Amino acid sequence: MLSRTADHLFWMSRYMERAENTARMLDVNYQTSLLPQSADAAEKGWKGLLGISELSGDFATRHGGEVTARNVMQYMVADDKNPSSIRSCLMAARENARAVRGTLTTEVWETQNQTWLEFQRMVAASDFHKDPSALFEWVKFRSHLSRGVTVGTMLQDEAFHFLRIGSFLERADNTARLLDVKFHAVESEFFGAAQAQSQGAGNGRDVEYDFYHWSAILRSVSGFEVYRKAYRNVIRPEKVAELLILRADMPRSLAACMNEVVTNLEFVANEQSGETLRRAGRLRADLQYGRIDEILSTGLHAFLTQFLERVNTIGAGISRDFLVPVQ
Repeated sequence: MLSRTADHLFWMSRYMERAENTARMLDVNYQTSLLPQSADAAEKGWKGLLGISELSGDFATRHGGEVTARNVMQYMVADDKNPSSIRSCLMAARENARAVRGTLTTEVWETQNQTWLEFQRMVAASDFHKDPSALFEWVKFRSHLSRGVTVGTMLQDEAFHFLRIGSFLERADNTARLLDVKFHAVESEFFGAAQAQSQGAGNGRDVEYDFYHWSAILRSVSGFEVYRKAYRNVIRPEKVAELLILRADMPRSLAACMNEVVTNLEFVANEQSGETLRRAGRLRADLQYGRIDEILSTGLHAFLTQFLERVNTIGAGISRDFLVPVQ
C-alpha cells in the first residue's frame, strides 16, 4: 500500500475517533455542570476539559479569562480555527476519506460525507446550545456508525488495519487523558483508598458528589453499566481506574486499545517496523500483567503521564515506518 494512502486512512479514523471523544468529554462536563455546585467548581470542570486537549493557552488567547460553559462548548464544537473541535475533526475525517475514495467502500464514504454535511446544517441552525446533549449523542452515534460500516463492508486488508490502528491509538490517548484530569480534579494525586485514608485525604468529602463524579466519568466512556456488571458494588475510584486501565474486556480501556493496536500492527508489519511493534507489544504486556495496586502505589498521574509518552512514541514510530513523513 502507498504510504500516502495509509496516511489518509490512519488519520481519517483518528479524527473520527477524536470527534467522538470530544463529544463524550463535553457531554460528561455538561451533565456534571447541572449538579448543584459552586461557580468555581463549575469553572474548574471546564478548565479541566480544555486541559485534557491541551487547548487552555489557545482558548485564553482568543476568549480571554472568561471560561464559561457556552464559550467552551462553542469553541470545542463549532470553532473551525480550533483544530481539535468537533467541526474540525469531522471536516478532516471527510477530507481524508475523499482523498482515498477508491480505497473505501461506498457505504464507508457515504457515511463520512453525510456526517459532515449533516453536522454543517446542525451548526448553521445554531440551536445546539438549547440541547447540547442531543448533539453529543448524535456525534457518538455517527462515529459508531462509521466504525460499524467499516467492519461490516470493508475487506480486512491493509487499509482496514490502518483504520483500526488509528482508531484505537486515538482512543488510548484520550482515555488516559480523561482519567488523568478527572482523578486530578478530586485530589492532587491519587495513590489508592488505603494510602489516601492514612494521609487523611477525603475527610469531610461529599459522598453523594463523589458518586455522581465517578458515575459521570464512567458514562463518558460508556462504562457505567459495564462497571456494575463487573464489580457489583459501590463505585470506588480504584476500581474505576482498574476498569479503564487494565480490564481488556472493557472496550475503551487502555489494555483493550493496546491489544487492538498490536494485533493490527502485526498484520501490516514490514522490515522497518520491528522497533515500533516491540514498543507496542511491551506496553501491551505491561498492561496485561499489571496490577492496579502497583500502579496506584507509585501514583496514578505518574503512570498515565508515562503511558501518554509511550503512546506518542508509538504513534511517531507508525508515522515513520508507514506513513507520509512530516515535512
